[in-house]
Amino acid sequence: MKKLLLILLCLPFIGFGQNVYIPDANFKAYLVGNSLINTNGDSEIQISEANAFNGNISCSWSNIADLSGIEHFISVTKINCGANQLTSVDLSNNTNLTQIWFGNNQLTGLDVSNNIFLTEISVENNQLSSLDVTNNTSLQTLSCSQNQITSLDVSNNILLNYLYVWNNMLLSIDLSNNINLISLNCDSNQISSLNIANNILLNFLQCNYNQLIILDLSSNTNLEVLGCSYNQLVSINLSQNHLIVALFCNNNQLTSLNLSQLSCSLQINESNFSENPNLNCIEVTDLSCWNMFINYLDTTYQYYSSNCTPSAMQEHSTNKKLLKITDLLGRETKQTNQPLFYIYDNGTVEKRIVIE
Repeated sequence: MKKLLLILLCLPFIGFGQNVYIPDANFKAYLVGNSLINTNGDSEIQISEANAFNGNISCSWSNIADLSGIEHFISVTKINCGANQLTSVDLSNNTNLTQIWFGNNQLTGLDVSNNIFLTEISVENNQLSSLDVTNNTSLQTLSCSQNQITSLDVSNNILLNYLYVWNNMLLSIDLSNNINLISLNCDSNQISSLNIANNILLNFLQCNYNQLIILDLSSNTNLEVLGCSYNQLVSINLSQNHLIVALFCNNNQLTSLNLSQLSCSLQINESNFSENPNLNCIEVTDLSCWNMFINYLDTTYQYYSSNCTPSAMQEHSTNKKLLKITDLLGRETKQTNQPLFYIYDNGTVEKRIVIE
């Protein structure tokens, strides 16, 4: 009877002496070398130490191939193990996680269904073909670019602010429930239709290198940066997007482009409208403003004007008189080998670089 009582009394203390099995030498070296984790300063990590640690594990660029042992860190809140050699990781026991970074590894799968408190997931540049975030309703940032993901359900992620899914294999993405979305980058997919009508807070949109034919921006009045290059857009209506400061719509099939609603006071300092073979006249209100801020213009067949009516375009192509040539600062000059603006009497301005 006394022996039985002694055994029962000792059972609660057995776990305190047990070591965590950590087969990866580099991962073990990181944990043992962290005095906040290895509180007794020995050469092992006890289960009690792992269980008690509620800080962050940050072991990026450490040549780690196996994260076994992480399952005992049940109170850890953040894990940063980017730029390692991980092919898999088991986070099922780490239910207190709020942020994880596993970018630049070789992950082929990731189960985060038990990690319901996650606010940020960063797993870019891996080998993921799918990612289930339906249980992660607290998610605010999702970065899973440069993978092989063919579909992504973010309908349950109402709090999502930042979504980066560029360079995947997505055919479509439903963003109708993501009313808090601020920034979206879905470049380099195979998306043929993008509905962002409900994303009225969106101020950054990159959807370059897709198969878009139509892009409706009428609800996105907070948009500041738009990149929709390398699609099949025939037209784009920016009449409701007064805050745009950067616009890239080159390499499409645009036939017209009206920028007259954009404010010069915002200093539109980045733009590219080139490689739209059917786009001749770009309509603006303040020619002097656009003299300063248009970066790329196909001057062989493109010009911008305050009047892009068919009759005005015809007149431009047949009868116009050069008034003056100015540099980027608006000063008249005849120097070559620099960007110059040719200002004509019909209100049009052409940007040219004459090489001599």
